[in-house]
Amino acid sequence: MKLLIEEITVRSILSKTGIPGRKYCINPYVGCVHGCKYCYATFMKRFTGHTEPWGSFVDVKLNAHEILKKELKRAERGNIIISSVTDPYQPIEAEYFITRKCLEVLTLFQFPVDILTKSPLVLRDVDVISKLKDAEVGLTITTDNDNVRKIFEPKAPSITARIEALKKLYKSGIKTYVFIGPILPMGTESLAREIKPYVQNILIDRMNYESKVRWLYKKHYMEEWLEEKFIERVILRLKESFSDKNIEVC
Repeated sequence: MKLLIEEITVRSILSKTGIPGRKYCINPYVGCVHGCKYCYATFMKRFTGHTEPWGSFVDVKLNAHEILKKELKRAERGNIIISSVTDPYQPIEAEYFITRKCLEVLTLFQFPVDILTKSPLVLRDVDVISKLKDAEVGLTITTDNDNVRKIFEPKAPSITARIEALKKLYKSGIKTYVFIGPILPMGTESLAREIKPYVQNILIDRMNYESKVRWLYKKHYMEEWLEEKFIERVILRLKESFSDKNIEVC
């Protein structure tokens, strides 16, 4: 599938968000090449006019950093998440540096920043992130099984690459967390064992958009992972697996 890239300019980049604990969000791109099968952000197509399949287009907000600087000058202080409906470190960021430019602007204002990504490309910007006085980086790691990852997140970085990135961020002194969301079929204790030495906290979320992917669960004989009682047990096991490290789990 050919990737459609469009360079655009925007009038605003700092948006209010309803994400708990976050006041603003910054989305450097529209669309996401990762094209995860369960992604809730496909609703964005209703507002952007895109008719292409999710994962096949990315709009690059060329002037994002310039607009951000203007908006931060008059913004009330609050926590910022990068990003809420795209991955700020999807492959195109290696070419355009939009996320990095926004981070450089944020170092001038020192708003609290939360970066959430599936990509080890975030390591490129450790130098800038380290200049932020209140910053944390989260890696979305939904399973420990890369075969499962290939089913649900076919164009996203491997699980091994994400865990390695998590380790390097932690060792560089940056505050780290893992977002296990949505919970995909996994070795529960195995995943916990891999990531718990390198995180301060864990966020867990279940599959909230089952209608998008129920056919995939059925095709691969994994339907029990959509059962409420089964997932409740998985969540309990995850929480128990982190209890010995006093890691906050929510």
